Amino acid sequence: MSTTLEEEEAVAAGPVKPPTTQQKRAARIADSASVGITTLLIKIVSLGLVDAIAVYALFILFAQKEWLIGALVAVVTVLVNWIYFSKRKLPAKYLTPGVIFLVIFQIFVIGYTGYIGFTNYSTGHNSDKDQAVSALMNSALERVPDSPTYAVTVLDRAGQLNLLVTDPDGEVSVGNAETPLEPMDDATMEGGTAVALDGYTTLNFAEVLQRTDELTAMSVPFSSDPNDGALRTPDGSSAYVYSSTLEYDATADTMTDVTTGTVYTDTGEGAFAAPDGTQLLPGWKVNVGFDNFVRAFTEESIRGPLISVTIWTFVFALVSVASTFFLGLFLAIVFNDKRMRGRKFYRVAMILPYAFPAFLSALVWAGMLSESFGFVNQVLLGGASIPWLTDPTLAKFSVLFVNLWLGFPYMFLVCTGALQSIPEELEEAATVDGARPWAVFRLIKLPLLLVTVAPLLIASFAFNFNNFNLIYMLTGGGPRDAAASVNVGSTDILISMVYKVAFTGQTRDYGLASAFSIIIFILVAVIAIVSFRKTKALEELN
Repeated sequence: MSTTLEEEEAVAAGPVKPPTTQQKRAARIADSASVGITTLLIKIVSLGLVDAIAVYALFILFAQKEWLIGALVAVVTVLVNWIYFSKRKLPAKYLTPGVIFLVIFQIFVIGYTGYIGFTNYSTGHNSDKDQAVSALMNSALERVPDSPTYAVTVLDRAGQLNLLVTDPDGEVSVGNAETPLEPMDDATMEGGTAVALDGYTTLNFAEVLQRTDELTAMSVPFSSDPNDGALRTPDGSSAYVYSSTLEYDATADTMTDVTTGTVYTDTGEGAFAAPDGTQLLPGWKVNVGFDNFVRAFTEESIRGPLISVTIWTFVFALVSVASTFFLGLFLAIVFNDKRMRGRKFYRVAMILPYAFPAFLSALVWAGMLSESFGFVNQVLLGGASIPWLTDPTLAKFSVLFVNLWLGFPYMFLVCTGALQSIPEELEEAATVDGARPWAVFRLIKLPLLLVTVAPLLIASFAFNFNNFNLIYMLTGGGPRDAAASVNVGSTDILISMVYKVAFTGQTRDYGLASAFSIIIFILVAVIAIVSFRKTKALEELN
């Protein structure tokens, strides 16, 4: 057996000694130094930006006393730095960004929506109790007769107005709408009046005039006790004492109207209420358990619209999927026939509606279906006055028709691809055996087609179940159902109903809207699970 020169040299050199600790350290340093300088700089700059944003967020969170969220941000920041400065966490370096975005934009949103669904968060109940008490006291402020005059200078700090106050005794303090007056000893004085303060910007007369509305609406409390009153200024140079006609008793947890003697008590429902049930608003956010869900299914003024909207949502989604699928399948069969001339041109023409943004197409159709000046009435129907979008029945028909026009190109593309993937030998063998074209399609092509298309049909159903853009752009959910206590219309589906309950009208009930969102999530999840289980039977044909 022959040996190579390297093997002979290795035998002559003797056994190989394991590397020492210093050699291992030198190897690690060399390995680290082998990383390109550009890559290293990008890593340092990127992590520096992440850390800077995190530190800024921590300052804001701790200033707002959001200790739990602040601690979470700090832990995540430290974890990210550890992962990206470590040499042994290669998989985590790729997974971390995706996991962070998943948590922020999916898990957190779903969890927060679920949390809001169990609260009374709505117009008039969107703050905590301390803020509600302060707002109530400020809303009932009246100027104290013979109030002494306080000299004030308007200051700005980070965009927030502050009052630098000199009281009749010459004592100086500063405060704003959120922070009570605090004594200051280092203010700049002119003629016995404080005119400047370090860390603040003194506004001149022109700047005060530009912010007059904000200034005159501001009340600066004397202390953390709202019963001590506040200062308000009409001109930015003089301020007067204002006292609230409401008096808060923290021990008894009551709010008393001193002018009428009415006592409002905290009933545990997020507001102070009088014995006759009258509530003082704004209130505050509290947990209400399953009250929003109970309201949705027991209050007739909410249950009736909810049931009708839910039924229409299912009808809209099912009819939309069925109509677009069968029209797309029909066109795919027609234009898949090799005897058809100009197939490429027709296929391009068929997918044109799919090439335009859906919300723009819906707006165009809304104009075309206008009762007074729309193209359909004025041109195609010779000046007819048909309420395509304002009659409850016609509006539903219009929504389904426009969605058919928007949706069939997608099904046409899907079915064309699925048909072309079916081997021609199957059709030829069936034809030789004497099968008619309809039998070939029904017994061979359609089952094989459904193996590919069934999951897409389920996804299309889920999409149309929440097809907010079409409803909002075409009809706005109208025409309005005047008998309902919530803002819903004849063409509203569940998602547009949720949007209206949460973001339109004078009263915005975020808690009820979140409860509706949870109901929608459960419905779609159940339908998807059942549908995917049913489609397993089709996999046997594959």
